Amino acid sequence: MERIEYELIRSPRRTMSVEVDTNGGVLVRAPRFAPRWQIEAFVKERAEWINRARERQAKRLQNLPDIREEDKPYYVKQAKAVLPGKIRRYAACMGVEPAGLTVTSARTRFGSCSGQNRLSFSWRLMAYPEAAIDYVVVHELAHIRYKDHSRAFYAFIESVLPDYKERIRILQGRQEA
Repeated sequence: MERIEYELIRSPRRTMSVEVDTNGGVLVRAPRFAPRWQIEAFVKERAEWINRARERQAKRLQNLPDIREEDKPYYVKQAKAVLPGKIRRYAACMGVEPAGLTVTSARTRFGSCSGQNRLSFSWRLMAYPEAAIDYVVVHELAHIRYKDHSRAFYAFIESVLPDYKERIRILQGRQEA
């Protein structure tokens, strides 16, 4: 079995953990004074899980749209043209009122809702199918009523988009639209 390369973060903790990031990189968190041999054994014990997680991430990346920085002007224009109508339509149906809209260059999140109910959406979202875009819009609008991710929050989303779980899978690259 080949040795797994990983990034090690030591901190004042009692246990070790391992995670695989979205690009397949492995991050190990360990107690500050844990011996290297113990960390290596920990990683070796979890090698099968790490390899499965890397395969899942590779498959997910394969299924995600190819979003290039040079496409930004096109997607920003599309976001400004498409999102206001979707927001108006769903806000009316959900009985909520957003304070405004911003199109951002966020890389790690598709949308957000501020404490003042201002919505922000990454222009990168526009590379996804309409079903996924609608889900993100409804998700952020739901935060106007629920500032958390409680059961009530997801029940509210489900009342508007009964198939919201399928739409999440599209965003995660686990299903073709």
